[in-house]
Amino acid sequence: MKRIRIGLIGAGANTRSRHIPGFKKIHDVEVVSVANRTRASARRVAKDFGIAKVADNWRSVLEDDSVDAVCIGTWPHMHKTLTIAALEAGKHVLCEARMAMNSAEAREMLAAAQRHPHLIAQIVPAPHTLAFDRTIIKLIGKNDIGEIITLDARVAAPSTYPNPSTPPHWRHERVLSGNNIMSMGIWYEAMMRWVGPASTVYAIGQSVVNHRLDTNGRRITMAIPDHLDVMCRLMQGGQMRFNVSTVIGDSPSQVDLLIFGTEGTIRLHQDPKKEMALLVGKRGGSGLKPVKIRPSMGGEWRVEEEFCNAIRGKEQVTHTDLATGVAYMEFTDAVTRSLNTGEQISLPFV
Repeated sequence: MKRIRIGLIGAGANTRSRHIPGFKKIHDVEVVSVANRTRASARRVAKDFGIAKVADNWRSVLEDDSVDAVCIGTWPHMHKTLTIAALEAGKHVLCEARMAMNSAEAREMLAAAQRHPHLIAQIVPAPHTLAFDRTIIKLIGKNDIGEIITLDARVAAPSTYPNPSTPPHWRHERVLSGNNIMSMGIWYEAMMRWVGPASTVYAIGQSVVNHRLDTNGRRITMAIPDHLDVMCRLMQGGQMRFNVSTVIGDSPSQVDLLIFGTEGTIRLHQDPKKEMALLVGKRGGSGLKPVKIRPSMGGEWRVEEEFCNAIRGKEQVTHTDLATGVAYMEFTDAVTRSLNTGEQISLPFV
């Protein structure tokens, strides 16, 4: 395919800041149509980015023969419906993360993609660790740290004490966001690149802020935890302790991920308002030392390029294919089941 014509279904912050500029950088790729929650908002996006067509709704985008591929930027509650409909309409699909509301929906999306193997279907990847992934994977793969004992991960919103006065966000609503909890899914996806998937999950959590007021002054129950602890066994051996929170104030680290092995330790660390850094220590060494990432090992955001290259047959999708999406959606389901039952949940689901 020489020229690729993209239709947008949903044009939120990530679509405007990443996807549209990303597509515009690629030769012979054009964003030709946009549909958003309202025609007025779609018109604003079209004006801001020079998009020719404003569609009345998502069906109009899929029925447009001039559209070769769609970029889905809606909330997760629409991802399954739009992905399957797009594939059945003969369109390639780039779908925003999280993949779906739950793993059942994710498996339906994967099955639809498998029914249309000539079409590319891709999920937008977790971006936070792209610069470090290859180096971490190599350190573990070369056995530089020996066998994995445990991965100890803490992810916190920077210096955020509980604040009930903040308004509800769509991520607080299970009917829109599904079983994902805060940034849990996106960080699990990143860590899964390094150490593989979990085989068991046990979770406890709480809603420290248990209600918020909507724009009409109604008290809305916060059903999704804002503080979460997950204990896992890893399928390749070792275990993981994973804490995610948006309510712990003055946390010394925004991100602190430690992979402890029998011969060494890897630490990916980010203090508030500072850049993320990678450190490594070895048995018999003098402690953790910063690692300078070689240019050949660095990764970067190239989602739109990978998508278009896959359509043109130049490369295969790696960030992120739908099978990987199903795996991280199963993890989010397992966490939710464990929270609801108090039981340890085994993965993968059968």
